Amino acid sequence: MNHPALNPALVTEKAVKRLPRWALLLLCAAYVLPGVFGRDPWKNADIAAFGQMWSLALGQASWWAPHVGGVPPAGGGILPYWLGGGFIAALNPWVDPALAARLPFAALLAAVLALTWYTTYHLARTDAAQPLPLAFGGEAPAPAYARAMADGALLALIASLGLLQLGHETTPEMLQITGSALFLYGLAAAPFRPVKARVATVTSLLVLATSGSPTVAVWLTAIGTVVGWRSHEPVMRQHVRWVLVGGALAALAATTLTLAGLSGWHWQLGAARSPTSVLRLMLWFTWPTLPLALWALWSWRRQSLRRHIAVPMLSAALGLGISLAMGGQDKALLHALPPLAVLAAFSLPTLKRGFTSAIDWFSVFFFTLAAALIWLGYVALHTGWPRRTAARFDALVPGQVPEFGWAPLLVAVAASVAWLAVVRWRTARHQTALWKSMVLPAGGVALGWLLLMTLWLPLLDQARSYRLVLDRLAPHLQADTCVLAPGASAGMLTALEYFAGKEVDGRHRPLHSVHSANQDLGCGLLVLPLNARQTTPEVPGWVFLARERQRTRNSETVAVYEAVR
Repeated sequence: MNHPALNPALVTEKAVKRLPRWALLLLCAAYVLPGVFGRDPWKNADIAAFGQMWSLALGQASWWAPHVGGVPPAGGGILPYWLGGGFIAALNPWVDPALAARLPFAALLAAVLALTWYTTYHLARTDAAQPLPLAFGGEAPAPAYARAMADGALLALIASLGLLQLGHETTPEMLQITGSALFLYGLAAAPFRPVKARVATVTSLLVLATSGSPTVAVWLTAIGTVVGWRSHEPVMRQHVRWVLVGGALAALAATTLTLAGLSGWHWQLGAARSPTSVLRLMLWFTWPTLPLALWALWSWRRQSLRRHIAVPMLSAALGLGISLAMGGQDKALLHALPPLAVLAAFSLPTLKRGFTSAIDWFSVFFFTLAAALIWLGYVALHTGWPRRTAARFDALVPGQVPEFGWAPLLVAVAASVAWLAVVRWRTARHQTALWKSMVLPAGGVALGWLLLMTLWLPLLDQARSYRLVLDRLAPHLQADTCVLAPGASAGMLTALEYFAGKEVDGRHRPLHSVHSANQDLGCGLLVLPLNARQTTPEVPGWVFLARERQRTRNSETVAVYEAVR
């Protein structure tokens, strides 16, 4: 039973007002769908992973040994490439390969949102998480309270800045965060949905082990075991055996992949970063969930060992700890976002009115200004005014060609009008709903992403795709022959295959041995990646043809050679 000294939540029936399902689903669609359609694979991780998947679908690589141009993936296990490659093969030739590969990963992003909602819902249904009864009645009913908390968690996750770009890429990290969210759901739902929870727990750990995160699977197994053993609920103690089964299967799967020479047990080390840059990364990447999660831990500190706090707290600490151990790697922080969103939801009943007002006004000013700047850039792209803004775009992406479309414009206008309506709704009257303070941050993030993926999508596609540089190289790649590209990135190898239709060999070779190694392959073209200031080298047995770059800040410079006949 709850005790006033332990439970800080005082929630009235009015505070659990239902967020309309159509509004929540529309917000999720505005967050998940933009960026799925109408664009090329983007550099660097996005197109590199797509290349591995595409090579599997074309039959150029074994399903047990993915590679593009002979270069295996840097990590990510094997399951993500099976997933993308399977969709490409199944939807060919009706759907473009890049879109076919993105569809399952968009579904995974939607699944992460749904799993976070259900995790919070089940944790908020536990006895320890229930709000205190009021002296004269009128307290929130348990189901309505849990639903309002779950809505707040979902909105907090959408508002998380770190999920915005990485969550919309076709990379193994999307499958990894899905595995973490599924495990979180298993621990939350065990007393209410025991069969589903067991399946979710075992599946989640296998997914993590086969998608490049076996170490995370081991640590989550330890967390699940500790939480289950410390619980007073018999069903949670019974759930421990399934956690251990899932952990054993995950370890077996990772060991099998390692013995097969694939990406199993490994530790990815990132470049060492200064403490200041790591702190800055964590602050913006986890905004606004981290400060809210810290407030929740303080407010519920007397219940920190109860399941509704311990499960997300330990899971979030794992994601933050792994990121720090890997030198402050941002992709490792993805594991912390769903549990941080859950903790952020438990801060909502205890937030002071002044703090919620600060969140609201910051969101109004920041996201309205961001949307105005996006619209200003759109006008400058198509009209040349303001001249200074148009000149900046020309400097960032020289040769960019504005593309106008009525459909993206109308969608952007509708989203902007909807944002103004949400701002008016939130600021015109006093709202009592628990989730009220998360509406503007989540809506602002969704608005900014949707505007970028409609108004600026052609520009971003030209800046972040390899299509421009391959168009410049096209006159020199006319020969019907394979291409040697030793030392080229997986993204460049994929671009040569996908945009230029070339068969490539990207295995690393010293320059002095390229010609002799080519005797067996018979490739007539050589593509070398160069530094921007590097002089074009002379390669024995090859004649220099051209040197091109995309002319954007993150572009690659390449030199093209033809074999001496």
